[in-house]
Amino acid sequence: MSRIAKNPVPVPAGVQIKLEANLIEVSGSKHKMAFAIPATVSASHADNIITISYDESSTQSMALAGTSRSLINNMVIGVTTGFQKSLTLIGVGYRAKATGQKLELTLGFSHPVFYDLPSSIEVETPSQTEIVLKSYDKQALGQVAAEIRAFRPPEPYKGKGVRYTDEVVRRKEAKKAAGA
Repeated sequence: MSRIAKNPVPVPAGVQIKLEANLIEVSGSKHKMAFAIPATVSASHADNIITISYDESSTQSMALAGTSRSLINNMVIGVTTGFQKSLTLIGVGYRAKATGQKLELTLGFSHPVFYDLPSSIEVETPSQTEIVLKSYDKQALGQVAAEIRAFRPPEPYKGKGVRYTDEVVRRKEAKKAAGA
């Protein structure tokens, strides 16, 4: 039984919901998003609450109901407040510079790394070692943050690399000299 799907999605003031057959459109002050609801799941909107209903005898339907509810909730949050991820660069000479939709990273390679951001992502660099990504689309934001982190993931010996600001890197002890 899906516990996530049973929770209703609250719709704050200023958010318009348009529900047609198996398509839900959510629009707010930030943006407008749409999601195609799977055929085995249905949604209803009444009194500023979206409820998800599904066939409880089908395990696939239960799984899709929970996923659909989470995606709709993320759309509602995205069009009202948006999402944000922060990355930190740790290492001597590691720098980031944002210019428009392009991010220039100096990560200890022989060349700078340039990353073109999608139009749905906004980037800020409050300092040379901080990157703040903002978007209305949670999935795209997480994907971009993961791709930037993948250029130089944090290593366990010195902790150098690109990491999420709230990420904790478990440090390893270096090898000891033999016979000492």
